[in-house]
Amino acid sequence: MRRARRYKPTLKPRSPRRHQGPVGRMKEGSAATASAVLQELLSDNRVALNRLMKALRMSKADIAETIGVARETLQRAARADAPKTQTRLREMLEIVNRVSGWAGGQMQAMAWYRSEPIPAFGGRTAESLVKEGKAAAVRDYLDGVALGGFA
Repeated sequence: MRRARRYKPTLKPRSPRRHQGPVGRMKEGSAATASAVLQELLSDNRVALNRLMKALRMSKADIAETIGVARETLQRAARADAPKTQTRLREMLEIVNRVSGWAGGQMQAMAWYRSEPIPAFGGRTAESLVKEGKAAAVRDYLDGVALGGFA
């Protein structure tokens, strides 16, 4: 009778990552970092969806929900490259990158974007405002806060 082999995991030393992606490249928190991340995610004035998914550690379904489009929209390249979809993706990126320095990083900025109520907008989140096409109002609000205004 043959004896079953036991599984023994082998611990291999991790090799350093060659490409760390937009999140791990620079020190987070500076304006240069936010603009560099934004530039890396934009290619030909289009948001590179796969890079965005890796940077924010989100699935296509999560990103679609965040920007207010159907899940199927981001599954097809033609729909993902549509002007409305690209506009919403760019607006979300601009706001998240603008806040990342204050929030402590990209992930924290995304959490703020999705869940933090903004008192100036009646307790609505930045996500709900961008879904309605009011990203300019959110950017103006953030400009005011950056200049020392009240929330």
